[in-house]
Amino acid sequence: MTLRRSLAALAVVLALPVAAAAGTLQVSVIDRDGNPVPDAVVVLVPPAFGPVRTPLPTKLTITQEKMRFIPAVSLVGVGTQATFVNNDPWEHHVRASAAGVQNFEAASSGGFELRLDGKSEGKPGKAAEARFDKPGPVLLGCHLHASMRGHVYVSDTPWAALTGADGHAAFEAVPEGPVKVRVWQADQLIDLPPQQLVLGAAPAKATMQLSVVPRRRRV
Repeated sequence: MTLRRSLAALAVVLALPVAAAAGTLQVSVIDRDGNPVPDAVVVLVPPAFGPVRTPLPTKLTITQEKMRFIPAVSLVGVGTQATFVNNDPWEHHVRASAAGVQNFEAASSGGFELRLDGKSEGKPGKAAEARFDKPGPVLLGCHLHASMRGHVYVSDTPWAALTGADGHAAFEAVPEGPVKVRVWQADQLIDLPPQQLVLGAAPAKATMQLSVVPRRRRV
């Protein structure tokens, strides 16, 4: 009887699916001249990996200060609630529309417009809220100040990350198997072809090169 139970238990264990080993993936994004590109969005496709250790934010605050959007690029999940705050003493607008070539397509819809009065001395900046419900890159602008530009990338998969100042984006606990790596960057109007990788348990690296040199950000 004991032997039967042992064999039955072994059969159950063998029938359980074996979890794929997980490793790390570092993606480096460089520009046309080979320099690191910060604030590029790296997305792993397909997104059928399950949850990530650090989910994308669903709340976001963007300030308008010294004629800039801060942060200049944000990465969020679909449905994110955003708060825009005007910390300048003059009026600003927030105009949100599809970024890149989609901005010129008649079929593109959605977006929003907000008006924010200037900040009074000694008082908090004026604020307004909006929601990002549609996946994809969003261009932020101001009707009154054409030089102001910002971006929000709304990802429909949690397997997305922004590159740092060194141009690197890191992913942990990536299941082994085939995966495509996509990169979006605000000045790269034509999407780069995805890079196909086959990941194992060992750490992996990939490099994606833009066909442009991004414009320098005003400081």
